[in-house]
Amino acid sequence: MNILLTGATGTLGSRVLFSLIEQRFDTIKHIYLPVRKKATLTPENRIHNILSSEFAPNFIKKNVTEIAAKITVINATNFLNPTSYLNGIKIDFFIHSAGFVNLSTDPNAKHEIFKENLQFTKNIFNAFYEHIIKFVYISTAFAAGNIGGLIQNDYTKITGDNYRNHYEASKHASEKFLIEAGKEKNIPIQILRPSVLGGNITDSPNYFISKYMVFYLFAKFFNNTSSNDKVRITTTANTGLNIIPTDYAAQVIAKVISTDIEQLNIVHSTETNMMKGITKILDAVEYTNFSFTEDLINTSTGFASKLEAFYYETIGVHLHPYMTSKPNEWDTALLESILPIPDYNLEDYLTETVAFAKNKKFRNQKW
Repeated sequence: MNILLTGATGTLGSRVLFSLIEQRFDTIKHIYLPVRKKATLTPENRIHNILSSEFAPNFIKKNVTEIAAKITVINATNFLNPTSYLNGIKIDFFIHSAGFVNLSTDPNAKHEIFKENLQFTKNIFNAFYEHIIKFVYISTAFAAGNIGGLIQNDYTKITGDNYRNHYEASKHASEKFLIEAGKEKNIPIQILRPSVLGGNITDSPNYFISKYMVFYLFAKFFNNTSSNDKVRITTTANTGLNIIPTDYAAQVIAKVISTDIEQLNIVHSTETNMMKGITKILDAVEYTNFSFTEDLINTSTGFASKLEAFYYETIGVHLHPYMTSKPNEWDTALLESILPIPDYNLEDYLTETVAFAKNKKFRNQKW
């Protein structure tokens, strides 16, 4: 089995790499990893740092030499020229996990977000379709937009423009492109959609995640402030956020790629209530002077404090669409037939993930 995985240095991609190796080590012949140079780190250095990290699973750390022998690191500058390094080898599973996560709603950001997600996906598929057996696309469960109600696995019937930001729109557009391109080129397409990623739930160390984003940014904002000024947080009593542990999502991806499943949401069966979740987050970072409101807060309505103004001028702009989303239910029957969702208390999990991040000073892994 030959695999090509993009995004191997990312939050999910690095865990997918670990899960693929752990689950399929004996059947994997080769893994190709396109990686960018980063500052003084070469692509090879970055993959070495991931495999030898203190946060890697024990199986990885114990078998680094054997694992490295199965890996070819490709400099990202040469990535779209597959004939230069594949040497006629067919890729059984092309897993496109790389993505540009930008939750901006600014119209000026749309071009870059679509370029990095949709156009890059088009470029990849067009460069590789003659060299691959199956294309697996890692999208997002939020590509359906803010539609509310019961969310099924099939997004092909979802219409309208309900996206909360350009990121969601670009990921859904990429899905649509791949489905049509796959039919045209007779290449099976599989679309897998994790929701918001949280720390490990089963892998050691528990609650670890390599990059702190989304709800972690909320926690970091209030953790890093020296002010205890009043902040009113706009949300609703029914709004929830679907959070799934990164290690669970990665394990599902490694299992499901060899099935005929065409679309799958990798989500928790229950959303974390936004008000309860935020309270747990702020308790964990010891910020107490907050309240909830369903009212819109901006420069027109005025702010209760300088800290509140700073919140709504920075992360509040990006998080507001999620803080006021319609409540969803998620159909997880198919997901749980592949790998049951671990049993844990959602609010306690959120507390522990934030506590872990706080202990690590919200520092992303430098690999």
